[in-house]
Amino acid sequence: MMKYAENYIRSSIAIIGLYQGDIPFAVFLKNYFSANKKFGSKDRKYITQICYNYFRLAPVIRQEDLAIGIKIALFICNESIGEWASLFDEYWQKNWSGKLVDRVAFIQSNYASVASLSIFPFNHLLSKDINHHLFSLSHCIQPDLFIRVRPSKKEKVLDSLKAANCLFEIVESNTIRLPNGTKLETIVTVDEDIVIQDLSSQRVGAMLEKIKTVNSINGFSVWDCCAASGGKSILAHDIFENIQLTVTDIRKSILHNLESRLNRAGVHPLNSFLIDLSKPIDFNKSINKNQFDLVICDAPCSGSGTWSRTPEQLSFFDEKKLAEFQQLQQQILTNIFPSIKKGGYLLYITCSVFEKENELVSQFVEAHLGAQLLEQKIIEGYTQKADTMFVALFQF
Repeated sequence: MMKYAENYIRSSIAIIGLYQGDIPFAVFLKNYFSANKKFGSKDRKYITQICYNYFRLAPVIRQEDLAIGIKIALFICNESIGEWASLFDEYWQKNWSGKLVDRVAFIQSNYASVASLSIFPFNHLLSKDINHHLFSLSHCIQPDLFIRVRPSKKEKVLDSLKAANCLFEIVESNTIRLPNGTKLETIVTVDEDIVIQDLSSQRVGAMLEKIKTVNSINGFSVWDCCAASGGKSILAHDIFENIQLTVTDIRKSILHNLESRLNRAGVHPLNSFLIDLSKPIDFNKSINKNQFDLVICDAPCSGSGTWSRTPEQLSFFDEKKLAEFQQLQQQILTNIFPSIKKGGYLLYITCSVFEKENELVSQFVEAHLGAQLLEQKIIEGYTQKADTMFVALFQF
């Protein structure tokens, strides 16, 4: 039995009460622990687990007393009782099943306030191909860590993982699943040999493969216009091999980190610069009209498909923000589409599960920008312990 479990509950209650959702909870916790040196590494580990478990269930348990809500969250979010046995009486312990649906049923039968257990309160806004029930339950589970093995590196990477006695599973040809928290930096060369990239992000590559099969890719010009950390840029480089790559972002610090990462990955873009795509582009100053064979737009969005990794965002999200995101996405797409060659492609990506940011934006591109929708789909991560994403491929 854990000696300090009740103390951890009290500390977690204090932390949850202080958090206002204005910064990522991971950053808030780091700052809190830095200011409160009394917490050792084990203390930080267990308090962090309690808090994240609470946020996973917050939409349905916040009406309960906070201490009770935390117990409910620990019960639902953990397959086994583990170190938390001292918090639960014999009745709870006897009903602690390894199956999530059984744990949910137990809570529903004992707490009328959570009888519906609609963990995700925005089901009416979801893209239509998403299974509401399964997606909702996925927020109770910490997603796994996924890596993509880069070309010709598979044997080396597998040997390194085996030598380090890592638990891993080969999910697809170059996709490997590992337990969350695996310290890869001491095992493999990140960015050079592998890319840390969620399963669904890797599956965006299927759209790039479709383009590759029908095009001569020698000197193929690609613009990753909201490049962020550069995962899609490296993916495009590895699939197309010989491309003329341009990368841009709106944030100077992000662009600096992106350039460093691409250098480590051996990816050397022709152009890299800051640009605010919410404003009309001054063509000929930075880029030209009809310049690119492909524009990748991994658009700013709600991030709702990743909330099982950052469950605090679910607790603080205001659905009114969706209209703002949709307007921004449409503005960006309107501004970038003149840069695409006739016959060229637009790959629109979000890590959102909301129809307003997904299918309705696709409809806007077809209706107002004159593009032909070749394919669109939800990349379902909620049954794979991964993120859920939306991708749409257009041709102009």
